[in-house]
Amino acid sequence: MKKFLYSAVSLAVVAIVLLLIVPLSPFLMDVMIILNISLAIIILLISMNIKEALEFSIFPSLLLVTTLFRLALNVSSTRNILSNQGQSGQVIKSFGDFVLQGNVVIGFIIYIIIVLVQFIVITKGAERVAEVAARFTLDAMPGKQMAIDADLGSGLITEEEAKAMVAEAQAEQQPEGGGLFGEE
Repeated sequence: MKKFLYSAVSLAVVAIVLLLIVPLSPFLMDVMIILNISLAIIILLISMNIKEALEFSIFPSLLLVTTLFRLALNVSSTRNILSNQGQSGQVIKSFGDFVLQGNVVIGFIIYIIIVLVQFIVITKGAERVAEVAARFTLDAMPGKQMAIDADLGSGLITEEEAKAMVAEAQAEQQPEGGGLFGEE
């Protein structure tokens, strides 16, 4: 099951990167934007209703993938707007009409504010994702070490196995160690 999950996530990331390259039809752009908004609401509700951080331990990786998805949608929608005479689907048109409200100056000012906020959020968000991922990894270390010590003390594993497990746990701390979800 884990291999299937890792493969699915890897394929999803490749598909997201393809969104940066392949132009989408306006209908498909609408579907992707609605999916993006739905995912954002689901993640928000889950993160607001958990009692402990470990209940949503996938959050740093999920945040990274959804941020990449949003960036790909931004690039793709910009490409559609510039190449299709301003047409990029009904969702973007409706949002533009709502923000503009018939006044181009106010719409332009609001657009600049949105762009600045997105830039700041993306820049700071990427830093925060890295910090949270490192924190999750480091917070898990004492528990892993205690579990290895307990298994060694009870005779479930040999000293050589314990050393190998400790080395593996320490390798997970390194930036190049671990997979997308902190495991291999």
